[in-house]
Amino acid sequence: MTQEIEIEFKNLLTKQEFDKLTDFFGFTKDAFKLQENHYFDTPDFQLKASGAALRIRFKNGSYVLTLKEPAEIGLLETHQQLKKEEAEGLLNSNERLKEGTITRQLQNLGVNSDDLRFFGTLSTSRAEKNTDEGLIVLDHSRYLNKEDYEIEVEVTHAEEGFRSFQNLLASHQIPVRKTPNKIKRFYDQKLLTENK
Repeated sequence: MTQEIEIEFKNLLTKQEFDKLTDFFGFTKDAFKLQENHYFDTPDFQLKASGAALRIRFKNGSYVLTLKEPAEIGLLETHQQLKKEEAEGLLNSNERLKEGTITRQLQNLGVNSDDLRFFGTLSTSRAEKNTDEGLIVLDHSRYLNKEDYEIEVEVTHAEEGFRSFQNLLASHQIPVRKTPNKIKRFYDQKLLTENK
């Protein structure tokens, strides 16, 4: 189990802007690696209501359970490695979350881990590069018959990072767009498709 504060800035991109930044940062096709985010919440979306999110990420052959919670600056992320059988049990609703740091964090949020349900998967092709501005991340995500593109920059200092991020977008003539996080985009799309 590990915990960290995540400070990141993100912006949705058009396909053309995504391709332009892919070239600018020198990402080849092989630089993009597939990862899957499997999202959980209670049936009445208690995590979403508290600004938190719970996911299992499958990446490079391993499963990591992550709880993201609002922090004073950025997000507090709590990570817990899962065995394949544990992850599959949670995804198939055959198992409940084992007692540990994440269940205690959930209790602090007033969420009973037994009430958690699997809601769906968002797949992302991701390329990353460390730069002076921070960790640059380009994502092409697919979920619920939708796809989108975004840039994220993970930084250690919020104010400096924000200025660098704004400068990066301006230097490539990319407008600042309201960019909800992936789980919010996923749930918004899910509600949209269910209400059709």
